[in-house]
Amino acid sequence: MLNTILNLIVMGFLLAGAFFFITATIGLLRFPDLFTRLHATGKGDTLGAGLILMGLAIHAGLTPESVKILIILIFILLTSPVSTHAISRAVYISGVKPWVKEDRK
Repeated sequence: MLNTILNLIVMGFLLAGAFFFITATIGLLRFPDLFTRLHATGKGDTLGAGLILMGLAIHAGLTPESVKILIILIFILLTSPVSTHAISRAVYISGVKPWVKEDRK
């Protein structure tokens, strides 16, 4: 019984992570400029990877592998938002302007 509940929790984490990866990919394809695309992929990939790694750590149990997975998770949670911000700041400083919606008057 406990194993079945644990498997359902792991599947929930994995499906939620896959959902956020898919929505980040849709945002990458649909948004109009680099800044909004970076926002979608930065948020979606961080959350997707975090949920998938949490599911894998739960599935592995209390083992050295789960500790390694949690270290990778912490690394991703610390570096992904910072790198996304650094890329968008460098692009903005280089002169690329954000997209502005034009009125249809």
